[in-house]
Amino acid sequence: CFVSYVFILSSCTKLMCENPEFWRSSAQNTLCSALSRKHNTNVAKNILLFLGDGMGVTTITAARILKGQLQNRSGEETIMNMDTFPFVGLAKVTHSFLKNFQIPDSAATATAYLCGVKTNLNTVGVSAAARNGVCRSQKGNEVTSILKWAKDAGKSVGIVTTTRVQHATPAASYAHSASRTWYSDADLPTSAVTGGCLDIASQLLRNTDIDVIIGGGRKYMTPKGFPDPEYPTDLSAQGQRKDNRNLVNEWLSMKEGKVREHRRPSLSRVIFGLMWREITEKAIRILKKNPKGFFLLVEGGRIDQGHHDSRASMALHEAVALDDAVARGLELTNEEETLTVVTADHSHAFTFNGYPFRGNSILGKSPIFAMDFLPYTTLMYGNGPGIKITDNKRPDIRNDYVQQSAAPLDSETHGGEDVALFARGPMAHLYQGVYEQSYIPHAMAFAACVGTNQEHCAATTEPDEIPFTSTEPGSSAPNTALSIFVMKTYILISH
Repeated sequence: CFVSYVFILSSCTKLMCENPEFWRSSAQNTLCSALSRKHNTNVAKNILLFLGDGMGVTTITAARILKGQLQNRSGEETIMNMDTFPFVGLAKVTHSFLKNFQIPDSAATATAYLCGVKTNLNTVGVSAAARNGVCRSQKGNEVTSILKWAKDAGKSVGIVTTTRVQHATPAASYAHSASRTWYSDADLPTSAVTGGCLDIASQLLRNTDIDVIIGGGRKYMTPKGFPDPEYPTDLSAQGQRKDNRNLVNEWLSMKEGKVREHRRPSLSRVIFGLMWREITEKAIRILKKNPKGFFLLVEGGRIDQGHHDSRASMALHEAVALDDAVARGLELTNEEETLTVVTADHSHAFTFNGYPFRGNSILGKSPIFAMDFLPYTTLMYGNGPGIKITDNKRPDIRNDYVQQSAAPLDSETHGGEDVALFARGPMAHLYQGVYEQSYIPHAMAFAACVGTNQEHCAATTEPDEIPFTSTEPGSSAPNTALSIFVMKTYILISH
């Protein structure tokens, strides 16, 4: 494969871009890369799953431009870290075979891409036979996740999230609940209590031995009225548990005899930017000490929160931060042995429209006015709080504005279109094409030889491994003669 010269798209000057040969060479470069691409059929020792909550394709495109503009460039020429992944597919998030809602929430989608089955709205870690809010319906319908499968195979596992660790996305990795809102025992209705259903926070300790837990939601783990160590005067941050349990202390007691680190984090209530990279690095450095490998879920949960408030700036800055975390993940792992996947659970009613000039602020307005002779934002929402109509007229947003919405809602909704999935590393080519979102963890499991389908293990010879012994009671790791390290566990729970 030969090209006349190597180019960098960001160096496209006006003179170069007007020359057809520039674009022909660009195409040949891309063709050369595609022709030289080889399938990595190794067994995946590690799995890194980066999940952008609400990060639909429009969000990725807009975040790409914002990332460039934050670097004082035009923006359109920017290459995201996830853009460099060689294999891309589309995951269908709609409930293709169910009689539930057409557009899903984060609980149903998390159960799909973590547990491998599609389920009903507002339920986590249970099959579609369970009903929203009905405790008795979850019994016998629990489904396990790729995190559990990896742990049972002797790997270390972790969760990093910018939301609370009991939120829908992380919860589906370890909990089984007929309601995503049963965060603590104070949230359980009487029927759930009498029916023996457990709150999500208590299941964090009970169901799977998770080695790294970083996120928010401390108030669901401490007794009612217990002051938050970070915000002792904030009444809304006080503990909520009615059973008087302190789950943080219980978790520490469970780790007695192991090297552990627990911090009361001096974090702001928003984790992003450099801190986002740092907590991802912290998790990987701890988990990678296990010679059998690891599974790590890293969720950018505040992308979704920004969109629900029609705050495109917040959503896009969070998406850029997630992409930076992806870069750090790639730097700390080896592509030959680590399957890295970047995807979203769902999209939003979010559009990029109009005819803005190149270099126009991605958070700006169209230079061409609408039929009412008023400007409009080039990023818009189909619904949400961004609509303001006075005397049957839109406001003049030439001075102050937020991204506009078409239909008035207190909170903007999810979108139902397919979401993109980017993959690199062992067996990443399995993610080409269009597939159900529930396919995602099964391909991960196949690549890593965990779970039920072990065909890949039989066909592939792994490099010799150093034996690993865990001293943790009830561990799924094999009992071998040589113990090479004591696993450091880590919990960081913020408000």
